[in-house]
Amino acid sequence: MGMVTFVDETTSGGRAASFGLEIAEERLTVRELIRRRVFQEVAEFHAHSAAQVFQGLVQPEDTERVLNGYALRTPRRIDPQTQTARALAAFAGNGFLVLVGDRQVTDVDEEIELALGVEVTFLKLVPLVGG
Repeated sequence: MGMVTFVDETTSGGRAASFGLEIAEERLTVRELIRRRVFQEVAEFHAHSAAQVFQGLVQPEDTERVLNGYALRTPRRIDPQTQTARALAAFAGNGFLVLVGDRQVTDVDEEIELALGVEVTFLKLVPLVGG
C-alpha cells in the first residue's frame, strides 16, 4: 500500500530510470499491475502534447524504435486499452519477465503482495543477434 517502484531492465544489462506509481491496494494481480503501469505511461505521453517519442513497456503500432523509446510516425493519441492488450500479449509470449522483489511471477492472474517500498522489475528479453 503506497508507492510501488517500477524498474525496466534488459537481459543485456541495460537499466532505465525507475519511476513510482501510487497504488492504494495491498494486493493486485499481475494483469492489473501491468494495466496500471501502461495507463500511467500513456497518460504521461498525452500530458506532453509535443512528445513524439513514447517511452513505455511495449512498442505501439506504427512506431519506430529509437534510442529512448518509440518514435511515432504520425502524431496521434495512443489508446491505453490497446497498449495494455499489447503488453499482456508480450508478457504471455515471454517478451518480458516480471519480478516482484527478487521473485519472478509467471501467471498474469496471480495476486501479488505490494509491501511498502516494493520494487517491480520488468525484465525485457533482448533477442540474441546472429543465430
